[in-house]
Amino acid sequence: MRLLINLPPTFFTHPQLRPFFARFEALVGEVRYTSHDTTEDLMRDLPWAEALFMWAYPPIAAADLDRCPYLKFVGQLNTTQAYVNAFLAKGIAHSEVRHCWSPAVAELALTLILSGLRQTSAYHCAMRTGAEHWLITFPADINPLERQLTGRAVGLIGFGAIGQRLAQLLAPFAVTLRVADPYLPAEIGAQYGAQLVSVAELIQQSEVVVLCAANNPGARHVVGAAEIAALRPNAVFVNVGRSMLVDMEALQQRLAQGDLIAMLDVYDQEPLALDSPLRALPNAFLTPHVGGGIMESVERALTMLGDDLEAFIKEQPRKYAITASMLQNFR
Repeated sequence: MRLLINLPPTFFTHPQLRPFFARFEALVGEVRYTSHDTTEDLMRDLPWAEALFMWAYPPIAAADLDRCPYLKFVGQLNTTQAYVNAFLAKGIAHSEVRHCWSPAVAELALTLILSGLRQTSAYHCAMRTGAEHWLITFPADINPLERQLTGRAVGLIGFGAIGQRLAQLLAPFAVTLRVADPYLPAEIGAQYGAQLVSVAELIQQSEVVVLCAANNPGARHVVGAAEIAALRPNAVFVNVGRSMLVDMEALQQRLAQGDLIAMLDVYDQEPLALDSPLRALPNAFLTPHVGGGIMESVERALTMLGDDLEAFIKEQPRKYAITASMLQNFR
């Protein structure tokens, strides 16, 4: 089998990833490595391939696939509805491994929850500049914003792989867990001890609100101006999903009031502009979209792609196969 791998060039040069590409070469025999950013460039190599590994770019349309008579299998790190429709219409086996990022994103979400409640980022910044406050008239000068996670009311908007892993991580803290997800069967939520509620109810009843939904059709501003206004005073609002899920202008206005704590990993514009108002808000704690971006995630992605390619070659069931019924899960 001829395998085309179209990924950023540093995938191919990173020494820690070499064993994964050696596995691919052993599986198929012929591998071609490319880093094309445009469809035109990709189409110089794709007609050669019987299998393809790629990210969610460059775009490939059904008409492009007419020029690829040998292509039988495609594995992607992320995908979209357009890719799914194009590949399935041509009868091409399609796998997608975006859940490779989920464990790391869930762990960052837990980190941000704890940091928001215990104000560790604020303490760190103050210690760096010598502006920290030491407890002198204890307990009178305890910061009332600093709270423990144990026993708190936590709401998760979106309960896919990230939300479910986060629920597992939250279990030792004995939180009251509520979930808002229109695609979630109630019995799945029950398996994690979560009550399935509406977004409005979740917002009203949660001291910690975590956005971990995918950017699916119809999810834009699932937390809009009304929901942001309804967040409880001094709630901790965490977004490790996508910024399109939130009315960011309304969020900035609420943060300017000083009665909300936001822990944000995603933004409308990335990289975040140096003059963004978010950078000046003392109750907005920011990370640069690093939720899934650790090496374990990359290694997991390549392992999952290799596993499904091997299963395809051996005519065995694939763990990460995409079907038409899953279209609603993709942007």
